Amino acid sequence: MPATQWGQYQSAFDGKHLALTGGRQNVKFIDLASHRWYGNDNAGSAAGNYRLSSWARNPGGPFQPFTEDSLMSERTIQLQHPHRLFIGGEWIQPSLSASFDVLDCSTEQVVASVAEAGSGDVARAVQAARKAFDSGPWPRMTVLERAAYLEKLAQRFEAMNDEYARVWSIESGIVYRVAQPRIGVFLSGAFRQYTAMASTFAFTEPCTSATGNAAYRVHEPAGVVVAIIPWNGPAGLMAYKVAPALLAGCTVIIKSSPEAPCSAYLFAQMCEEVGFPPGVVNVLTADRAVSEELVRNPGVDKITFTGSTAAGRRIAAVAADRIARVTLELGGKSPALVLDDYDVEVAAKTIGASFFGYLSGQVCHSLTRVIVPRAKHDAMTEALAEVARNMVLGDPFDAASTAGPLATARQRETVERYVAKGTSEGATLVTGGKRPANKERGFFFEPTVFANVDNRSTIAQEEIFGPVLCVIPADDTAHAVQIANDTIYGLNAAVFTDDSHLAMQVARQIRAGSVGHNASRTDFSVGFGGFKQSGIGREGGPEGLAAFLESKTIIMEAKPC
Repeated sequence: MPATQWGQYQSAFDGKHLALTGGRQNVKFIDLASHRWYGNDNAGSAAGNYRLSSWARNPGGPFQPFTEDSLMSERTIQLQHPHRLFIGGEWIQPSLSASFDVLDCSTEQVVASVAEAGSGDVARAVQAARKAFDSGPWPRMTVLERAAYLEKLAQRFEAMNDEYARVWSIESGIVYRVAQPRIGVFLSGAFRQYTAMASTFAFTEPCTSATGNAAYRVHEPAGVVVAIIPWNGPAGLMAYKVAPALLAGCTVIIKSSPEAPCSAYLFAQMCEEVGFPPGVVNVLTADRAVSEELVRNPGVDKITFTGSTAAGRRIAAVAADRIARVTLELGGKSPALVLDDYDVEVAAKTIGASFFGYLSGQVCHSLTRVIVPRAKHDAMTEALAEVARNMVLGDPFDAASTAGPLATARQRETVERYVAKGTSEGATLVTGGKRPANKERGFFFEPTVFANVDNRSTIAQEEIFGPVLCVIPADDTAHAVQIANDTIYGLNAAVFTDDSHLAMQVARQIRAGSVGHNASRTDFSVGFGGFKQSGIGREGGPEGLAAFLESKTIIMEAKPC
């Protein structure tokens, strides 16, 4: 149907979607089937801009929804207020004139630039969050009232699902067709989970004291929360920190990564649209030194961090100076134990495709150590190498791509150092181990498999955070468990066997926060976190909510009725 004029808007209709625009920076998009809207009447609505980007450049033309071609051609990220910080419910001018450039990791081109926060901005953010908690309405609302805000955010996440997936692919390198269905599980899924938990979690528990008095155990918000977000999964990991913190009644300062800040900016825009009270949600981007000021600030009650174990140690040390609460989701060197009865080819396809294809190994819970019976070592090595060779490295928006680039040049250099270390320490480089010859731009690195790896070697003990698999031979199941546990980490694991009873027995012997049967099966909805130096505390599930609550016992004079 041709475009027509409707008030101040041009409009187009394709049978399912109504598009209204007053220009590229003023777009509303309505899905007539679901009756949900995308974007708003204000300048720069990200959801409208990108779903309608090609149409809005030519308002008289036909409506065009997302396609692989349009995604590949639309490589900038438009934010409403990129050079401001969201503090106290307002977009404020930062104290610094500096900014962070955001690169498309496939093209190495700048796609956005955001404000860099300084020490003064940190102080303002803490002051705003502190005021909102100490004297604002948010922690004094009922939990169901707060849940209503979370439901509004869940609806907006659904509306902007494709845009969050697109930003994730540009900033972090995940293949878009992997990101697009997965992002909703993280975003609207997290907020819906905690919306529902408002009615099921026992915020007040009646009990009886040892002396027979009526008593109550109540769970109250921890206070001001700093959520430090990594660059590999910025939107999803943010959601599983912020949703429970908000439901609990905390106020939040989101510190986004300089490499991948745009999801946090989009979230701030959504919070402004929803109408959160001032200071409940604050968003800034800062370097490590300024971020440490947030951790050190006495106005902050709780820090939740996802990142490397080295950074987690530093945060824990700084927080310990003032006994601040922390949740730390840190590194991993997760084992896949392939037992003698399991098909090697099936295991290799499951492990290899998910490892190389999901963020090119830039995931803390990736299965990076493949432990196999010694007699099957060579067969497993070749099967994994075949999977690696068949991966198609390419643009995340290209339908042919099965693996994308690494997120940053620095991360690729780190991976290269580990590959050199693995070779020098005696492991056999079977395939990969270098930059692809056919990629002049982008932070690409070939899927890599090492064989005959000694579990005490550097590449088996340290988190590489890149597409490097280690195949380690074991004498028997007991030896495989010993190898699996011989690490400072304990985040994730998997046991491959057709015997479900044996799988459970072996899983109970592995010192890890999650163990999957015949696949990596981490799931934030039931709780996620690590043993040992993989972290402190849990995210997701009821434990993820409890992490943002303090327990108080009230004992009455009276006996229970």
